[in-house]
Amino acid sequence: MSKEQPSSIENAVQQLRLGNIIGYPTEAVYGLGCDPFNEQAFEKLLHVKHRPVEKGVILAAASIEQIEDLVCICGESWEQQVRDSWPGPVTWVLPVRQSMPKWVTGGRETLAVRVSSHPTVKALCEAFNGPIVSTSANPSGKEPARSYAEVKNYFGNRFDCIDAPLGELSEPTQIWDAQTRKRLR
Repeated sequence: MSKEQPSSIENAVQQLRLGNIIGYPTEAVYGLGCDPFNEQAFEKLLHVKHRPVEKGVILAAASIEQIEDLVCICGESWEQQVRDSWPGPVTWVLPVRQSMPKWVTGGRETLAVRVSSHPTVKALCEAFNGPIVSTSANPSGKEPARSYAEVKNYFGNRFDCIDAPLGELSEPTQIWDAQTRKRLR
């Protein structure tokens, strides 16, 4: 498939499996994604975005089961609050398990994750059979892309992008720290 044409879910998942970046709509803005466990793909994404690894990223998933082995949820005092907000447009910063690569966490002991109800994000994660990176589609310092055309304007044809509607949020998802219960964004 030509990167000049909008990608399908199937083609986007193929690109993820090949270690490539994809663009896709989320709840409020377009996101850039890759396989979080493929270090070369992750480095490509950071390079394209001009983002330092220390900032970390968000992982989006289709279900809690897709992230249970990555972060600590079960048995925590805040577990029910997190579970009650998902699937939905809330991102939680949660303690990570040993299996999480440092390049994804930015060297922290926590990770931002969201179990999305957005149909495109959910379909991507289900077809990929796991979570994907979800960081806004923009070079660092620029406004996040809110359309397929804006993604193409920022990045040209460097990667496949899905042309589908954004969710209904006017701003990116809220980010909460589960341990402190403080809103970070």
